[in-house]
Amino acid sequence: METDITDDFTLWKQGAEARLFTGNYLGKSSVMKERFTKSYRNSTLDAYLTKERIKAEAKTLVRCRSAGIPTPTLYLVDFERKRIVMENLENSLTVKDYIIQLSETDDSNNNLNELEFISQEIGRLLGKMHSANIIHGDLTTSNMLVTQDNGSVRLHLIDFGLSYVQQSSEDKAVDLYVLERALLSTHSNVAQMFGAILNAYQLVFKDKAKEILKKLSDVRARGRKRDMIG
Repeated sequence: METDITDDFTLWKQGAEARLFTGNYLGKSSVMKERFTKSYRNSTLDAYLTKERIKAEAKTLVRCRSAGIPTPTLYLVDFERKRIVMENLENSLTVKDYIIQLSETDDSNNNLNELEFISQEIGRLLGKMHSANIIHGDLTTSNMLVTQDNGSVRLHLIDFGLSYVQQSSEDKAVDLYVLERALLSTHSNVAQMFGAILNAYQLVFKDKAKEILKKLSDVRARGRKRDMIG
């Protein structure tokens, strides 16, 4: 009988789309992401969407690594069981929790420096990602991890289930808009972060950033119009 690797994994957390398990795979500390069936969807459509999202996440993880963008290392893709296994970035925090942690300390000068640094890192990585024509599809501060090793802070991008490859400036602008909305809704006291993110983003993209930022203005205008109409 084939051994199920879940025997070596423990449920860590459950989201709307998948369950996350932690454990060991081939002697390496790992995270297993297992997508589950959505009973309210047509079974054929559900199977198709699940497979496409697993495929998208796996391909993008590999593509990002090739482009020099820090992401968890991919270890296994199992379409039959709707799973991927990847590196466990231990002792990490989401950028969302990292910002909350900073806001709870009393050193305001250090907080500003840390926020400026992490904002620049976000902008730099997003610039590299978009330069490789990778669209994340769900850019929030919950889908970015901060790892700290001997005082060195490093940013990783995660959760590429809605990702795809596209050269369009519009799609890149929508990616940025989703992040801006996430910052404003969950980190309203540090909205200035987005300006620093865009500055670093432009340094990577240079002249090509002008068109994307113009598209971002258009996307914002459409978003405001939708908000007004309801």
